[in-house]
Amino acid sequence: MSRNTVLIEPIDAPFETVINALVNAPEEKIEHQETNRSLAEWTGKVHCMDCIALMNMLPAESVSVIVTSPPYNIKNSTGNGLKNGSGGKWPQAALLQGYEDHSDDMPYPEYVVWQRKCLEAMMRVLKHDGAIFYNHKWRVQNGLIQDRAEILEGFPVRQIIIWKRKGGINFNPGYFLPTYEVIYLIAKPDFKLTPKANAQGDVWEIPQARDNEHPAPFPIELAQRCIAATQGGVVLDPFMGSGTTAIAAEILNREWIGAEISPNYCKIAEQRIKLHEKTKLTPCRR
Repeated sequence: MSRNTVLIEPIDAPFETVINALVNAPEEKIEHQETNRSLAEWTGKVHCMDCIALMNMLPAESVSVIVTSPPYNIKNSTGNGLKNGSGGKWPQAALLQGYEDHSDDMPYPEYVVWQRKCLEAMMRVLKHDGAIFYNHKWRVQNGLIQDRAEILEGFPVRQIIIWKRKGGINFNPGYFLPTYEVIYLIAKPDFKLTPKANAQGDVWEIPQARDNEHPAPFPIELAQRCIAATQGGVVLDPFMGSGTTAIAAEILNREWIGAEISPNYCKIAEQRIKLHEKTKLTPCRR
């Protein structure tokens, strides 16, 4: 007899009884186990570094929600847009110069590859019931619409939210004034909104940010609404910019992690977060 042979005791029961017991046995449910992964060394800080490098250092499935708005690559445009020198809503056409440490004019194929790598890193750190609120903008290039399908292909986009950002100036005789952007809700299978959050609908009318040194900020209320719609846990913004997502998380008593590659924007974010801690902004009413 082989050493690896295992002796099985005979079952003292009729054959039909044994078969019925096997067939009707309850299925074993596979549940996601919540692992206690400490993020203490990362939370409450704006990490002045490349966002993919930061996310690669974080534990897998450790973040509950990601709220972010990457550079739109807006300077790589075939339309007149910012090229006409108007600068839109940004004083002295600030965005015409690009961002600090990012010119915002990558060749489009390279931009797509970069953003897909960013989303892949986000999906790795996102919990099984987490979601990404990915703010971007549609535009027409060479007569064709760029709806970011090349970036989002294969990712679990659940819904598109329209951010109606009333106000702003962008005078151009060839185009109607653009007044909206989109937020892609990219969700893991077990993600659910908080109770009554779905009543807000998928068109959010929120004014643009004001009095912000960043060339393309989004408003605190927008980040708040995204975070408040989730069940809890750590908030991540891979493109922290001037710290808006961190402030929104603070208002909602949520832990947060930020990445920002520009040392100048890191300083601005830290200053705004410290100012918030002093003034204690009140939560927006829903």
